[in-house]
Amino acid sequence: MSLTAAAGGFLVLLLTGTVVQGQRGWGVTYGSTKICALKGSTVEIRCTYTYPSSRNRLYTEVQNKFWFTKLNGAEPVDLRTDSQYSGRVEYRCNNNDCTLRITDLRESDSAEYKFSFTTNQRHGSYTGSPGVTLTVTDLQVKEHSLYSRRIECHSVCDLPGRSSYIWYRYGEKIQGKTSYYYQNDYDYYYYYYYSSSHKPADSYSCALSGHEDFPSPSVCVRDETCYKVTYTHRNICAFKGSSVDISCTYSSHSDDVTSKFWFSPDRSHQWQNTSQPEDLRKDSQYAGRVQVLETEGGRSTLRITDLTESDSAQYHFKFRAGSFEWRSSLPGTTLTVKDPDLSVQVIWSSTGPKLICQSSCITDRSSFVWYKNETKIQEETSPSYRGYVDPADTYSCAYKSYKSPPVYAPPVPQVSMSPHGDTMKDSSVSLTCSSDANPAAKYTWYKKNQTLRSREQKLVLNSVQPSDSGEYYCTAENELGKMTSKYVFVNVKYGPKSSNVSVSPSGEIVEGSSMNLTCSSDANPAATYTWYKGNQTLLQGPEGTYTFTSISSMDSGIYFCKSENQYSQMNSPSLSIEVQYPPKPPSVSVSPSGEIVEGSSVNLTCSSDANPAANYTWYKENEDSPKASGQNFTITDFRAEHSGNYYCEAQNKIGRHNSTLYLFVVADTRQSDLSV
Repeated sequence: MSLTAAAGGFLVLLLTGTVVQGQRGWGVTYGSTKICALKGSTVEIRCTYTYPSSRNRLYTEVQNKFWFTKLNGAEPVDLRTDSQYSGRVEYRCNNNDCTLRITDLRESDSAEYKFSFTTNQRHGSYTGSPGVTLTVTDLQVKEHSLYSRRIECHSVCDLPGRSSYIWYRYGEKIQGKTSYYYQNDYDYYYYYYYSSSHKPADSYSCALSGHEDFPSPSVCVRDETCYKVTYTHRNICAFKGSSVDISCTYSSHSDDVTSKFWFSPDRSHQWQNTSQPEDLRKDSQYAGRVQVLETEGGRSTLRITDLTESDSAQYHFKFRAGSFEWRSSLPGTTLTVKDPDLSVQVIWSSTGPKLICQSSCITDRSSFVWYKNETKIQEETSPSYRGYVDPADTYSCAYKSYKSPPVYAPPVPQVSMSPHGDTMKDSSVSLTCSSDANPAAKYTWYKKNQTLRSREQKLVLNSVQPSDSGEYYCTAENELGKMTSKYVFVNVKYGPKSSNVSVSPSGEIVEGSSMNLTCSSDANPAATYTWYKGNQTLLQGPEGTYTFTSISSMDSGIYFCKSENQYSQMNSPSLSIEVQYPPKPPSVSVSPSGEIVEGSSVNLTCSSDANPAANYTWYKENEDSPKASGQNFTITDFRAEHSGNYYCEAQNKIGRHNSTLYLFVVADTRQSDLSV
């Protein structure tokens, strides 16, 4: 099976299906195994690659990716560093796709191309092998055999079987001929039976339909000489403002050339007759800028100076010899004029950075000039810089009168924060890492020693929380070096999130002991605290602790604290403090009050302030057994023998306290005196 992929002036013939190379999550998938492309055209070789997202808790990052055909020892040689491909190679990589683009293809580009990538993982390199075999061919007109009437359009690799061809004779397109071979019985008969007339042989050229810009050279069929024109270059690129030489060789057989000139079909709208080309030297657009040079017979060179973008066009050579006129259907030389784009490409390798002087318009191995810190390096003339690359230095290159911008490693990056001032909770803050570098720096953000996932120059923290507070810094890195910034502190400000109270020591609170009430709150800046007992302000300050050195029952009550800073305030939940203490001296009351009449009833009541509440026991002096328990003691039939000293004892787990009461009866009057 064969496929054809053609677009925008390049021709690629893809043979065989997709091939996948991979193991354990690592892999490279090529779009094809074999490619056939025409000399001078552009080819694109595509692949996708995969790798584990992480390994051993380390997130996988691709550090380098490249295409290669050669090894230097055991190390693959990045195509971009190979002078053979200088100015002709471009990588178009996005996500996990990478396309190799090679322009102005040469037969020496025929090779096996492989893709390789390196990650930050230990042993984390992978190469897709086998790769893609590229064969570069030019088209050639060949006679089928010495006495055959057939000529063929030949290529060294197989072109699609249904391809349509274009044939040219004397530079003029032959209508209706689309097969890969051409046969003209009249030409054959005329040549072999009337050769004594010295008629020159025919010249033929062929091209693939749709890709007429890459025709075969014109060849003489059945003779060594014929009328023909051969262009030195099919495509030329030049910088705006420079000069260019466009050359060709031509043969007029044995006839004298009566006229010859260069023209551009793109200027046909300026001709008196659009079907009759006119000498470029007569065109006002080229006035004073065009010369035609002939340094040797059969070679003509068109020189155009002070090039402008409007000079981008196709240029043809035309001549007359006797009654013969070279036609102009056959493509000539295409000139592309661009703004100067000389630059130094920095390529990472395992042995250090490599510098390549490149331009989309320089595809030959011309002599270059290299500069280090603006000083010319005398011994460096290759497009690849061969010396040691010091990250502290700047490097640039020059070609003719054009000089590239310098490349250099990033200096220490600067971190700026926006907005300035306090960073409020739930607001947004932006951190920007800035470093002047060429190639442009890539940035990595860190919070303390933690690597953040952001790889952008700007780190945006949305709806910041207290947990976002901390030291942030960044690194700026390109292929020449890496530098680390100083840190900036993001301090997220917020009012008290809560007010919490605690009692120390915990447990029961006993009168006379010491106790601390502590108020705490999460706030930035730190909160100040105010303690309250009911509506009474007790203490205000930054410490938040209120101390009782010897707490009393009077300190029992409802307490709370207020936490506040300049942003907000918050009250704590109420805290009930209950101080425990032993019974106070009991008080005793008698009912009924006044004189006690013998035989009457007497109620004695004992009262004492205590926490927890007291338990009461009644005693009569000089008697071991208690008379009663409880707060009240009743004597129902009071007699003289009941007279005496009575007391009550109030008791709780903290302590006890006694009272005394004296009761007596006057027998003869049936009344008693009460003594307490």
